[in-house]
Amino acid sequence: MEMEWLQQPVRTIATAAHQCALSRQDQLTKPPGSLGRLEEIAVRLSAMQNSQQPSLAQVHIAVFAADHGVAAEGVSAFPQVVTREMVRNFANGGAAISVLARSLGASLEVIDVGVAHDPGALAGVVQARVAAGTVNFATGPAMTETELAAALAAGHAAVERALDRGAQLFIAGDMGIANTSAATAIACALLGCSARQLTGPGTGLDSAGVEHKIGVIQRALDLHSASIRSPLDVLRCLGGFEIAAICGAYLACAQRGLPVVVDGFIASAAALVASRIKREASTWWFYGHRSAEPGHRRIMEALAATPMLDFGMRLGEGSGAAAVVPLMRLACDLHNQMATFAEAGVSEG
Repeated sequence: MEMEWLQQPVRTIATAAHQCALSRQDQLTKPPGSLGRLEEIAVRLSAMQNSQQPSLAQVHIAVFAADHGVAAEGVSAFPQVVTREMVRNFANGGAAISVLARSLGASLEVIDVGVAHDPGALAGVVQARVAAGTVNFATGPAMTETELAAALAAGHAAVERALDRGAQLFIAGDMGIANTSAATAIACALLGCSARQLTGPGTGLDSAGVEHKIGVIQRALDLHSASIRSPLDVLRCLGGFEIAAICGAYLACAQRGLPVVVDGFIASAAALVASRIKREASTWWFYGHRSAEPGHRRIMEALAATPMLDFGMRLGEGSGAAAVVPLMRLACDLHNQMATFAEAGVSEG
């Protein structure tokens, strides 16, 4: 699949359904606005689903896994082989996102878009390998244009599979050693920040490790500054296959009218790129949690986003997004099942 599909229009939110949902909230047996953001979630979902009975019974989680050539620079506390081992852990049901998916009754799919150490054929793992990891972006572009197109298409295909399963909500997760370096570089390039402003510890670097990581990312930013003219150039030069796939998935969801919960730092970097490609795509996104990674706050500000939770999480995998699904389901139940003042015979005052 070539990249022309990226320019397809974003689906329009149903404004009439939005107004009807607002009207219903005003009639429910509570002071207007007293349920806070739970009301906002229900109203937005009503508009997205063009329904006065919003539902999140069918949730789909897609975890995209890939490796990063910049891991060779020693920017992660963990060896690259961990990506393969975690893919196997996902397949065996032992990872955090596996537990969360079971608890939510959500469908879970793992997509290998470029794990360096091939995990082989595994049940529940989709093979969409672009290459055995990206190139070290501190020495050259992370991927070719052909590889970028393939990674974006992997995200698009995952959304189509989710819709075939009847998904009402899409969550993208990530797995890839050194992907906080790629996400930080992307954020720096798009926000005009230095590596020192946004770089954090990732999965547990000490202060010396963070300093080294800052140097590697800044070197990459300097190397590619003349080559970056568009958001797609940022992805190609500094990104990862899983980040590009998540970006493609978010755009496909907005085009097809499928609500999204954006996860933490890695997923938000992908969302930032997607928003620069199609600004209106963000109308289809909710934001799960505020990551402990320092660059996440700057991305949220750029997206004018307010995450639902701040639990100090920094795992990835889609875990922070999955954690808000029960709250979103409660929002739907309250909207659908509360009595109106007229039904309950309660005076409105």
